[in-house]
Amino acid sequence: MNLHFNAEVKAAHAESRPIVALESTLITHGLPQPVNLETGRHLEQIVRDVGATPATIALLHGQIHVGLEPYELEELAMAKDVRKCSRRDLPIAVARKENGATTVAATMLLAHAAGIRVFATGGIGGVHRGHPFDVSADLEELGRTPVTVVCAGAKAILDLPLTLEALETRGVCVVGYGTDTFPSFYSRSSGLPVDVRCDTADDVAAIIKARDALKLDAGILVGAPIPTEYEVPAEEAEIAISAALREAEAAGVKGKEVTPFLLARVSALTDRRSQIANLALLENNARIAAAIARLI
Repeated sequence: MNLHFNAEVKAAHAESRPIVALESTLITHGLPQPVNLETGRHLEQIVRDVGATPATIALLHGQIHVGLEPYELEELAMAKDVRKCSRRDLPIAVARKENGATTVAATMLLAHAAGIRVFATGGIGGVHRGHPFDVSADLEELGRTPVTVVCAGAKAILDLPLTLEALETRGVCVVGYGTDTFPSFYSRSSGLPVDVRCDTADDVAAIIKARDALKLDAGILVGAPIPTEYEVPAEEAEIAISAALREAEAAGVKGKEVTPFLLARVSALTDRRSQIANLALLENNARIAAAIARLI
């Protein structure tokens, strides 16, 4: 696989310093301009501040980049018609020399190919509500790629009980970071139990090392609750999510367009409280991921 490393990531690899992968879909599809570029820069700096090296992963003109130079990050944030790339989309974007933003699944795949073991994101995809056979490729990737993903749970617009069942089937260990229950993205708890609680980065690192010693291929999912002061109460979030789901159904929104549509509508219906929550949980996850990466 032909990977292009930016100078910062190349130096970190050469010196065996910790690296944290960051996805690019939130920059191109998850946040409006100019918040997208500001957030991308901010998350990278948070990782640096904790003592690790950020590697934002994306495709530029068909080339896979592991770590973006500042001007490349700006180019991606301003680009039009960026392909949202999961595993299946990568060969298309490469062959057609397109710009591509990587989802959780594609970021995991490329991070593993680049020798990066920890990845910070917002929320993973999962099983869609009312459509139990519509399962995100994120879950498949977690079941076969040994990368540790730090998130605020699965996106609250999904069927969380079925998502956890699917993760269990795929052999994915679900860790609650400072919690006994699976986080619910905008809200701190879904009420659903995790496989194990870890209160420190050292605890998580010990599980990662044990997984590696056992030579298991599955990823590890670390669910970190959103900081309390930014939480959107579950009841309030659910009202907005239900309304957004009805709007999506009425508008005939399908496939990969469903998630960005729902997230945008939930943001509008909560007077942007959900977007503020999204930014807060992204920052929190980046800090935790960098702390873990330093220990493995």
